[in-house]
Amino acid sequence: MTRWLFLWGLLAAFTVQAQDRVAEARRAKERVVADTFAAAGVSWPPGELYVRAFKQERELEVWAGEKGQPLRKVKTFPFCAASGVVGPKRRLGDEQVPEGFYTLDRFNPLSQYHLSLRVSYPNDADRKRGPPPLGGNIYIHGDCVSIGCIALEDGPIEELYLMVLDARARMKRDVPIHIFPSRLDAQGLAALEKHPQATPELLAFWRALEPGWRLFEETRRPPRVSVDSKTGAYSVRPGR
Repeated sequence: MTRWLFLWGLLAAFTVQAQDRVAEARRAKERVVADTFAAAGVSWPPGELYVRAFKQERELEVWAGEKGQPLRKVKTFPFCAASGVVGPKRRLGDEQVPEGFYTLDRFNPLSQYHLSLRVSYPNDADRKRGPPPLGGNIYIHGDCVSIGCIALEDGPIEELYLMVLDARARMKRDVPIHIFPSRLDAQGLAALEKHPQATPELLAFWRALEPGWRLFEETRRPPRVSVDSKTGAYSVRPGR
């Protein structure tokens, strides 16, 4: 009985700490977030939220709007740290930030990096293409350090955390995040072709990401993404 009381007390203490950290972020940043959405002409919390990140540009964009409508850019957050180089994550310990189509599927209010949002790596495409162990525990977090993650400063991660937390509560599903090596317009692809890390296999992978980037540019709707069960290839269709 004493052991269970101790464990219960420990769990209760962690729960209080988590609530306190998120509550403090809300006190500090909720008005900032609401004003940011108002300035973009988007209701808060939004009916839909979409995040995309660009490794070369070291930028993370937040787009939002009402369900089924074209989204508007709400804010761009600069990375303050991101390890690795362009190219997908393919194995445990390679310190790469993944590239591909994911969701933000878990919140960690007790992160050692202030606050963090988990990226759903590995996805089905990663599992098909990369030999195990693939690694995991890829997050967007604060504290400006990175081993395969995207790091923001602590103030911005508080804003992003609240954006995703409250939007997810209204959306009733995970928030999509699409991570690209760079903006995949003609200029961006041409630069990637000249990149010292580029190989025929890597160039083919980047070209396979390009339709997802382009569909959003054309429609301002996040594309619907599926994965071929045999090859692991992405297939994208216009978003609803």
